[in-house]
Amino acid sequence: MDELRKKARELLESGAVKVVIGYGQGSAGKTRAIFVRKVEDADKLILTDQCLTNLAVYLTKSEVKGLGKAAIVARPAVLRTILQLASENQITDGQVAVIGVGQDGKLVDLANFKAIEDFLAEINFELTAEEKAQLEKLEKMTPAERWSFWQDQFKKCIKCYACRAACPMCYCERCLCECNQPQWIPVASHQVGNLEWHIIRAMHLAGRCVNCGECSRACPVGIPLHLLNQKLAEEIFKNFGNRAGLKAASEYALGVFKPEDKENFIK
Repeated sequence: MDELRKKARELLESGAVKVVIGYGQGSAGKTRAIFVRKVEDADKLILTDQCLTNLAVYLTKSEVKGLGKAAIVARPAVLRTILQLASENQITDGQVAVIGVGQDGKLVDLANFKAIEDFLAEINFELTAEEKAQLEKLEKMTPAERWSFWQDQFKKCIKCYACRAACPMCYCERCLCECNQPQWIPVASHQVGNLEWHIIRAMHLAGRCVNCGECSRACPVGIPLHLLNQKLAEEIFKNFGNRAGLKAASEYALGVFKPEDKENFIK
C-alpha cells in the first residue's frame, strides 16, 4: 500500500492527474471506491484482497470526467475493461493514467494501451476450475431443467438494476429499461419482465463482458448473473476466437461479419 500511496501522491503533486480513483475503507469492514483529489488524502488508499470492485465503471461517468484527468488503480479485470472501452471508442490512449496492479499485488508501470495489451497477453484468462464446473453443471441439465433453474433465479429479481449500475460496460446514458415510449421492459418485477431484462442484458454483453464478476457481487438477492455472461463469452470465443478486453482496437464479434463465418445465411 505504501507504494500505491506514493505513486498517487506523485501524480497529484506533479499535476499529471486531478483525481486518483482507488479503494478505501468502507463500513462494516468492506472496501469502497474513493476519489482522491488532495495529496494528503492519498493515505486513505488501500489495496487488499477485498478490493475487487471494477473501478473502470467510473471512467465513463460525466461527473468523474468533470473532475479532470484521472488515474485509476487497475487490477487485470480493470485493465481489460479499459481496453474494451477503448475498442468501443469510450476512452482514448493517454486519457487515463493507469496504476497497474499485477496478480501478485505489486504495481506495474503501464504507460499506454500497448503496454496494457502486452501485460495482459501474459495472463491466462480461461475460466477457473470452479467456473468451468458451474457451467458444466448447467450444460448437463436438460433444456427443461435449465429453464426451471433460470426461472427460479430470475423470479428473485427485484428490478433494482444494481447489476447494470455496477457493470462498466453498461454505459448508455439512457438504458432501454428506462424507455417507456414504447415500454420495452415492464417496470414491475414479475416473471416475464425479469426474464426479458436479464436475457436482453446478457445479449448486450455477449462478446463485451470481461468476466469481472461485478454483476453477481452487486446483486442483493444472489442471482448468479456471471454464469450467463461466462457462457456467452465462451461461445463467442469458440465461434469467433474473440475475448473481450485484450486489444484496444478490436472488432465486436456480433457487430461484424466475415465470409468465413459458420452461418450460411450470412454469405
